[in-house]
Amino acid sequence: MDYSIRAANVEDCKDIARMIMELAEYEKVTEHVKVTQRDLEQDGFSKNPFFHGIIAEVPEQHKSSEGHVKIGYALYFYAYSSWSGRAAYMEDLYVMPDFRGKGIGKALMSKVAQLSLAAGCKQLNFTVLNWNKASLDFYISQGCFDVTEKMGYHCMRCEEEALQNLAQP
Repeated sequence: MDYSIRAANVEDCKDIARMIMELAEYEKVTEHVKVTQRDLEQDGFSKNPFFHGIIAEVPEQHKSSEGHVKIGYALYFYAYSSWSGRAAYMEDLYVMPDFRGKGIGKALMSKVAQLSLAAGCKQLNFTVLNWNKASLDFYISQGCFDVTEKMGYHCMRCEEEALQNLAQP
C-alpha cells in the first residue's frame, strides 16, 4: 500500500484528536480523554511545544471508508534519564484498523526512533497495555523489552486531586 510518513503540523490536529479518540475506544478508556483539538494546537505547535507528532497519510484513492487520508500517528516528546542521558518517550502509536498489518505502525515507530537518535537520545520509552498481546509481540520483535518484567519498575502516575494534594507544601 502506498503511504507517506511526515512531521505533523497544526492543520493535522483535527485528525490527531479524532485518532486519539479512536485509540481510546480501542483501549476502552474514552472517559479519560480530556485533550481537545485546541489543546493539541497550542501544546504541540507553540514556541515551546510539549510534544512532537508524526502523521501517516495515504493518497486519496486509498482513503478510509469514512473518507480519511490521515490514517495513523505517533506523538512523542523528549525526556531525560539520570542513567542514560537524553531519552524520548512515545506517548501514542496508532494506525486505523483497516490499515494495520501493512508496515505503517513500524514505519511510524521507525521515524520516531530516527528522530530520537538524531536528537542524541539513548533510549525510547513507551507503555503498552498488558492485554494487547499483538502490540507486545510486535515491540518485542523490534528488540524492545518489558521494563517491568526485566528491571522491576512500574509506570506510576499522579493526576487530578492527587496531583493537587501532592503540590501542597
